[in-house]
Amino acid sequence: MSLESQLLERGNQACELCLGGNNLSVYSVPPAEQTTADNAILVCSTCLDQIEKREQIQADHWKVLGETMWSEHAPVQVVAWRMLNRFRNEGWAADNLDILYLDDTLLEWAKKTGDHEQDGTVSFHQDSNGTRLYEGDTVVLIKTLDVKGSSISAKLGTVVKNIRLVPDNVEQIEGKVEGQTIVILTKYLRKG
Repeated sequence: MSLESQLLERGNQACELCLGGNNLSVYSVPPAEQTTADNAILVCSTCLDQIEKREQIQADHWKVLGETMWSEHAPVQVVAWRMLNRFRNEGWAADNLDILYLDDTLLEWAKKTGDHEQDGTVSFHQDSNGTRLYEGDTVVLIKTLDVKGSSISAKLGTVVKNIRLVPDNVEQIEGKVEGQTIVILTKYLRKG
């Protein structure tokens, strides 16, 4: 029996975290060197995107953890603990954390990623209007910018195609202006 089949059977054909049934996939709970039923869960695409911080977490989606955190399966308990910690400032999550018991081994596993030390917000690259930017987007400058270390000036209205998001700074993107790759602050552009 394949791992996915095992997890589908274990989770009654639903996401083991939110009980939803759409776009299910196997999620290997970090840090896992090899994916097995002992360190993996079946999750829907909404849960996966929010666990992996590709989308902003939505509290209403996770309130069902009060029910699913009682799973007998360790990886479900670990992810439930991690997600509840992202919402630890909300009463419902704090209440659930108070009653969720993980033995020392599971608690150590749950803390390994350090995710519990951060809040639930996720920052994304956004233009001056608050529109989310993605790798490869086209943007337009809303201000004339002098390019430091160069004689070129990026004029108001300049179109910058195929941008690259600066990984460690959500306020910066990289793009080519007059054949030169430059860093541009997101507050000076809008999505094209």
